[in-house]
Amino acid sequence: MTKIGLLSDTHSFLDEAVFTHFAACDEIWHVGDFGDPDVADRLAAFKPLRGVYGNIDGQEIRLQFPEDLRFRCEEVDVFMTHIGGYPGKYAARIKGELIKNPPKLFITGHSHILKVIFDPKIHCLHLNPGAAGKQGWHKVRTLMRFDINKDKIENLEVIELKDR
Repeated sequence: MTKIGLLSDTHSFLDEAVFTHFAACDEIWHVGDFGDPDVADRLAAFKPLRGVYGNIDGQEIRLQFPEDLRFRCEEVDVFMTHIGGYPGKYAARIKGELIKNPPKLFITGHSHILKVIFDPKIHCLHLNPGAAGKQGWHKVRTLMRFDINKDKIENLEVIELKDR
């Protein structure tokens, strides 16, 4: 079993509570808009880090992380991208790939809207952890934690941080 801590849209702010909430995690996944490269450095020093760059990220983050990341975690095919939309409204840039070769888990950020939606058309779970940073219009900062156990995604938790 692999325990995952998931966050997005930190926009250069990393709440110290992240380290407490992700203490038992095996990996941290960041779905873009890190902001300051120090956010990525601090997360990577704490736990193994996977991530994608977001639309606000500068060259240093873009050289370290790809726009899209497709990988396997245990037996789960995972696709991460910052701007990807959600079931029924996938971004045009990736919609064809999702339909032709759907992952089991599709993770996006960007909207600052926490979402957990299963897409029955492509048999795929979509996650958006909302926004963990202080920039943006969201009222509550959020994270997610979940387990990947062979081919199953289990024990999904939404964590609310302090208000912006």
